[in-house]
Amino acid sequence: MKQLKKEIQEKSGLERVKICARAALDSKAEDLIILDVRGLASFADYFLIMSGRSTRHVQGLAEALEGAMRSKRISAAKAEGIQDGMWVLLDFDDVVVHIFYHEQRAFYDLEGLWHDAAKVELDEV
Repeated sequence: MKQLKKEIQEKSGLERVKICARAALDSKAEDLIILDVRGLASFADYFLIMSGRSTRHVQGLAEALEGAMRSKRISAAKAEGIQDGMWVLLDFDDVVVHIFYHEQRAFYDLEGLWHDAAKVELDEV
């Protein structure tokens, strides 16, 4: 079992996605969206979707999010796509982060695919 700091152990998935969102905004992520997929997906509670301006920016966003979560002793169970920087997926158990190069985001249209999911307001972040 992962060793999490006590204050993180008690945090809900929403609070964890907010930690990721803050780190993403601090790293200049674009078009950030949080989708509540509880009841729609069995593998996650929240999706955090964002865009980067370049492949290097996408990679930098992934590194910043991993660093922010690692400081809370939460490591990604799975990370894919970091080498290419076109679409990076970070799996933090109940939070799945998708970081897209903007052209890839339009092509895959995750927001359209998960259109039934409620959007969490960024004002809460």
